[in-house]
Amino acid sequence: MAAKRGSTGRRLELGIQLRQLRENCPPVEDGRARGMTRKAAVRGMKTLSEPTLARIEHGELNFRRNVGDLRTLLKRYSVTDEELIDQLTELNREAPNEDWLTQYKAFMPAGMPHYVGLEAEAVLIRAYHPTVVYGLLQTEAYARAGFETGRPVEDTTAEFIRRNVDLRMERKRRVLEREDPVRLRIILGEAALRIPVGDEAVMRDQYREIIRLAKLDHVQFQVLPFRRGYRSSSDFAIIDLGELPARVQADNAWGAVSTSDKPREVERFNRRFETMVGVALGLTESIDFLEELAAERS
Repeated sequence: MAAKRGSTGRRLELGIQLRQLRENCPPVEDGRARGMTRKAAVRGMKTLSEPTLARIEHGELNFRRNVGDLRTLLKRYSVTDEELIDQLTELNREAPNEDWLTQYKAFMPAGMPHYVGLEAEAVLIRAYHPTVVYGLLQTEAYARAGFETGRPVEDTTAEFIRRNVDLRMERKRRVLEREDPVRLRIILGEAALRIPVGDEAVMRDQYREIIRLAKLDHVQFQVLPFRRGYRSSSDFAIIDLGELPARVQADNAWGAVSTSDKPREVERFNRRFETMVGVALGLTESIDFLEELAAERS
C-alpha cells in the first residue's frame, strides 16, 4: 500500500504510525501508564526538536535528511520488529517523480504545499465556497483575473500571478483529469457565481466550464441560492483520504492554509456540508441556473 501513495500519503501514514507508537510504548515518565510525551521522545537529540516531531506526526515533514533520527525514535519506542522498522523506513522515502511542486513553493502561503499534496491523495473532496468559484473549477482566465484584482492590495508581482495560475491549472489536471480522478462534491454560494471576476467573457466561459465539469461522473455540483436556510459563513474543504483519517481544510485571515484531522472538527464540517446539501439546488437545477447566467452574458 505504501508504495502506491504519493509523498504526502507516505508522510501521513508514517506520522500516524509514529504517533501511535509513541503514545503506546512503555512509559519513561513518572505518572504515565503508557507512552511518552514528544518532549521526552526527543530529549537529548540534537537534530530533532519537539515542534519538528509534531509536524512529522501530522504528516507535514519526514526524516528526509536524518533517517538516523527515525531509528533512534523507534528504539526509544521499544520497536524491535525488523519488518516494521523496514516498513517505516520505506514510508520515509519520498515518492518518485513528485518534485513538480517544488517550483511553486516560494509563491505559496503557509500550509498550501501540504494541502496540495492532500488533494492528490484524496478519494473524495467535499468543498464549499460562498463568494468565489472553487479553485479546482476555475478557468485559467478566471484565476488570472482574480489574482490581478487583488494585486494592488496584496502587492504581488506578475511572476507571483503567473506561478499561482499555473499551479491552479496543474492541480486541476492532477486531481480531476487524471486516469483515476478524485471524486468532487462542490457547493457554491450564489454570490460566488454572481460577483464579477474579469469581464463578461471571463464569467461566461467560467459558467460553461462548471457546466462541463458538473456533467462528469466524478463531479457533483450544487448552487446554494439566496434563500432562507443554513449556510456556512466561511469556505472549507473536507478531504476523505480513504484508509487514512479524513481532514478538514480552512484558510485563515492571514492567508495561511490549515488542516485538522481531529474527529470532532471533521464531523462538525461534515454536518455543515450535509445540511447545505439539503438547502442547495439539485444538480439539474444548478446546471439550469448556470445556463441562465451564461445566457445573460451572451
